[in-house]
Amino acid sequence: MFTILNSVWDNILGPLLQRPKRQQVAALCYRGDGANKEVLLISSRDTGRWIIPKGWPIRGKNGPQSAMQEAWEEAGVRKGTTDADAIGTYTYDKRQSTGWSIPVETMVYPVAVETIEDEFPEVSQRKRQWVSPDDAADLVQEPELQNILRSI
Repeated sequence: MFTILNSVWDNILGPLLQRPKRQQVAALCYRGDGANKEVLLISSRDTGRWIIPKGWPIRGKNGPQSAMQEAWEEAGVRKGTTDADAIGTYTYDKRQSTGWSIPVETMVYPVAVETIEDEFPEVSQRKRQWVSPDDAADLVQEPELQNILRSI
């Protein structure tokens, strides 16, 4: 009986009740190449864990443009070159102010940083650091993002 109920939940009820993932965009900011490549990590505002700049898509902007806007607001990346295509995605549960979490799928766009500013909108709310891709993978929590970082 338990096996039948478990199967019904897994195959019918669970998928029907599951919310679709919300979409975010992220900027994987980097400089240098080869063994000298570094990526830019920032601290999250709530827990202080290491992340990459990310946010909700911005009306009137495509994915790479929205990612660049997040890179400016959260990390001070004033100018950079990005690709039209994402280099991967990662998922996580975003905690809301209500205490509930929502599933989020984040499209990651590479950004070759050309200009970075010391003053930017969220400078007082975040720390930032340049690290190797392998070190960045060790510092972030999301396994899929770790894989993306290790692959670059």
